[in-house]
Amino acid sequence: MILNEKKYKIIEDYKNAFDEEEVKKKFTDFFNQYDYVIGDWAYGSLRLKGFCKKNNKILNEINDFENRDKYIKEQCALDCKYFVLEKEE
Repeated sequence: MILNEKKYKIIEDYKNAFDEEEVKKKFTDFFNQYDYVIGDWAYGSLRLKGFCKKNNKILNEINDFENRDKYIKEQCALDCKYFVLEKEE
């Protein structure tokens, strides 16, 4: 799929969370700097958060993709629907 002229693939889709129309509404140029985008649903609303690979210059603890499970557990609604998009090189 193409978002902001970048190609992405779905690498995880927990509980069939991915909705292309909703993602396209929320996805902005801001996410171009990230290697991954996690989308989660809470109270009928989609939230997006960017994450980085180790070699990304904007990497920090908060957006380190290796911490994605912690983010999902601590920052998302309990057992919420979520998906993970990976930007293709």
